Amino acid sequence: MFKNSIILLSVVLTFFSGCGQENENIYDGNWEGSWSNLSSFNFKILLEDLNSNTYNITIANDKTLINQKLTSNSDDHIELIIENYIHLNLYPKKNNKELSGFISAGRLVYHIDLKKKEDNTFEGTWNLFMANDSLKSDSILLSIHSNDDGTVVAYPSIGDQRFSGTWADDFTRQDNVVSFRCLKTGLKFEAKLMEEKINLEVFLSDALVSEVSLSRSNTEWKQGIIGFNQNQNTDTPKQLNDGWLTENVKEFGINQTKLGQLIEKVLNTEDFENTHSILISKDNKLVFETYFDGFNSKIPHDLRSASKSISSAVIGIAIDDEILENVNQKLFDFISPKYQYTKDPEKAKITIKDLLTMSSGLDVNGLAEEGYYQESTNWLKTVLESPMVHDAGTYTDYGSANPFLLGVIMDERLEMSLGKYMDQKLFEPLGIKNYINQTDDTETTPYFGGGMHLTPRDMLKFGQLYLNNGLWNGRQIISEEWVNDSFKKHTRLEDVKDKNEYGYFWWHNSYTIKGKKIESIEARGAGGQYIFIIPELESVVAITSGNFRNGKTRQPEKILEAYILPALVN
Repeated sequence: MFKNSIILLSVVLTFFSGCGQENENIYDGNWEGSWSNLSSFNFKILLEDLNSNTYNITIANDKTLINQKLTSNSDDHIELIIENYIHLNLYPKKNNKELSGFISAGRLVYHIDLKKKEDNTFEGTWNLFMANDSLKSDSILLSIHSNDDGTVVAYPSIGDQRFSGTWADDFTRQDNVVSFRCLKTGLKFEAKLMEEKINLEVFLSDALVSEVSLSRSNTEWKQGIIGFNQNQNTDTPKQLNDGWLTENVKEFGINQTKLGQLIEKVLNTEDFENTHSILISKDNKLVFETYFDGFNSKIPHDLRSASKSISSAVIGIAIDDEILENVNQKLFDFISPKYQYTKDPEKAKITIKDLLTMSSGLDVNGLAEEGYYQESTNWLKTVLESPMVHDAGTYTDYGSANPFLLGVIMDERLEMSLGKYMDQKLFEPLGIKNYINQTDDTETTPYFGGGMHLTPRDMLKFGQLYLNNGLWNGRQIISEEWVNDSFKKHTRLEDVKDKNEYGYFWWHNSYTIKGKKIESIEARGAGGQYIFIIPELESVVAITSGNFRNGKTRQPEKILEAYILPALVN
């Protein structure tokens, strides 16, 4: 849920300080090119155990990119540092035939599994751009604009919108080569500025992954996958051995015609543009599943703020585990001495519950506004130094600073890493393996404000967990008490249009269908990422979208009201 995350890179470049203004602007405009190898960013990982806590790590696409002999920095698991921005943390499974853990590259932490291949070798895959297959569009655009102060802003974007985008930082320049790294993926870039073209090279560590030559473009460029055919229908979803039992909608009397009309609406009109997936469960069965624009069941989608609801679940599990006492504990009981100077009598009253209900009183539309603190060099310092604009617990003002502080609390209290705790206590019990955590500015702590990536099936699974009062396939993962507390209407969001009632990072809404009022409890994320929990109908709906900049972020509510609920309510 990082600012401008639909843009692949945003980088400020300083050009030729001694030149005149006419030369400073020679690169202004759009530059377009095509990737030569669309599978370049899908990597194979081989890990060979050399004994004595030493390992040989190989990362390759169609050629070997990295081949290093490294010693683990940990005795209780495998911790390998390829370079400052690329780390592996792997843990052996009980059967000793699999390693499970994480590879972090920049601010993205990818969950990976390595299967035993030979006696001492484990193998797995790492899809850096998140697609389980190669990119479906070879197009890349670089838009450059000069500023009055002599700097230039460059916005490169890739054609395949299934990748959620990146940031750039650490800019250096030597002669006509500008170098920078991508904050989110850890990739390094070198842009060679030439008279008639720009050559862009992409590196993993110091290994060249791909390069592309960019030429001037005066035509309109659109992001998306053109001419990609998918089979959308109301057939029984596939059984994938992921914990879901599937069934046909007709077994539950669900109106197939209405769902067919929804598919046609998405495919043939702009009314529901940029819809990426729609899934429905009924009575614990997955009954409807359809994807658009090249998305599929194996591609994790950027949830943006919808992952705040997952952050709430982690807090509940920590209370169940007695790692946290209760929601009435004070924020500053968890803040290190380094930042205690920010505490004043009013901030001292902020509780975990205030953070869970967006009621901390901090200036979340000012100094603690997401775009502001994310541009600072120290997020925690910036948020804690922000002023109080309301008394704690008295006014609900939606923002990401509150959940961000909950992630700080968890990271301070846990003896293991927060990412490992989330995996061990929530994702692994749910059978969720294909996911990505996004970290805060520490590049180690998962960012509780948003930006987690889950597959739509796993989004639906998380919603089903809550519909079932914390139970999944016979296992109590979250206490029923926490689910009930999370769904209570604790407060009302004062600064949103509908002033929705609000739980612990769960929205409340209602819809009128055929004269009947249907209550829904919702996880919501920018661009149209929704999990709808509908207790009365024993249903969960998950919808993902890409409406980040056109004002249609609430489009899934219209889809639910116009098609899905009428299909469910007969």
